[in-house]
Amino acid sequence: MIAANLPVQRPSNAKVLIVDGQGHIEHQARSEFADLLRLGDVVVANDAATLPASLSGQHSRTGRRIEVRLAGRESLDEMRQFSAVVFGKGDFRTPTEDRSKPPALKRGDRLELGRLRGTVARLLNHPRLILLQFEGSPREIWEGLARHGRPIQYAHVPTPLAVWDTWTPIAGRPVAFEPPSAGFVLDWSLLASMSARKIRFGTITHAGGLSSTGDPELDALLPFAEPYRIPRSTALMIKHAQASHGRIIAIGTTVVRALEHTAAMFDGVVPPGERLATQRLGPSSRLRVVDAILSGTHERGTSHYELLRAFVDDETLGRIDEELNARDYRTHEFGDSVFLERAANWTRPSAQPSVAA
Repeated sequence: MIAANLPVQRPSNAKVLIVDGQGHIEHQARSEFADLLRLGDVVVANDAATLPASLSGQHSRTGRRIEVRLAGRESLDEMRQFSAVVFGKGDFRTPTEDRSKPPALKRGDRLELGRLRGTVARLLNHPRLILLQFEGSPREIWEGLARHGRPIQYAHVPTPLAVWDTWTPIAGRPVAFEPPSAGFVLDWSLLASMSARKIRFGTITHAGGLSSTGDPELDALLPFAEPYRIPRSTALMIKHAQASHGRIIAIGTTVVRALEHTAAMFDGVVPPGERLATQRLGPSSRLRVVDAILSGTHERGTSHYELLRAFVDDETLGRIDEELNARDYRTHEFGDSVFLERAANWTRPSAQPSVAA
């Protein structure tokens, strides 16, 4: 695969690799995505806008330069405490795996991050993973992020991203730490085409976290816990699709994680509400709700790739990788896409009763 290095969300030559329930592989222009849908389908996307979650600054005790990447929080409304990954001096132009380490972090350390001031409330499960407590009111924290923060970015895109480069066309509330980039495929023309075909479209809001830290021990902890909200309208769409044997199609891994986390809690039902996704999906996961996923192309070993193993077996994923490499698919957030139907030997659990308010 080739790293997509231009921040263009819907290039005219974007491709999608398609795998049906029998494991057959086809290729198609991504602009024709609506042709993959059929009457009775429900398409669900993540409408989270992306925060400027990269903050450069200084570690007060040592005076050394650092970069802090916000990575998680307990709820969509939390503004004072974030989990965060700390890097040493440098920026996105250096691959994460080559970044310098920060100074040794201790509880109580103060971090000066532009207009923002924060304290290391405690270390989490790694010396570079901290619980960061910001000073000030929520308004002051918002202003600090807006004035000083930048989108989290990786070295494959060489020019600095603007925050709007990371917002999908349906972006609403700014809660994601990295863009729910599978949603870049969406535009108003596609949504109008879906509506004309009577394909129902719903959204969730999921605070998607980091895709990579460059540290193998930290990457093994991904994805971190992520808050999400499912509105009643989307919950009802899913209920009706389950009752009528329509497909539920997730736009991106964050949607799969949210819907499957909820379904596991409620025996296959997806009630509305806000919750905290803590599970990791992989080859041993039982998918209760999602029938197909439209996702970016992902590299082996990443948490995103592991989630795809819940849809298809390793032999099929191997063939997918061969096709992606042979046909020069582009990877990363501005790259091409894959559309995977759940393997045909899987059957959805029986639909449960009503959707709770």
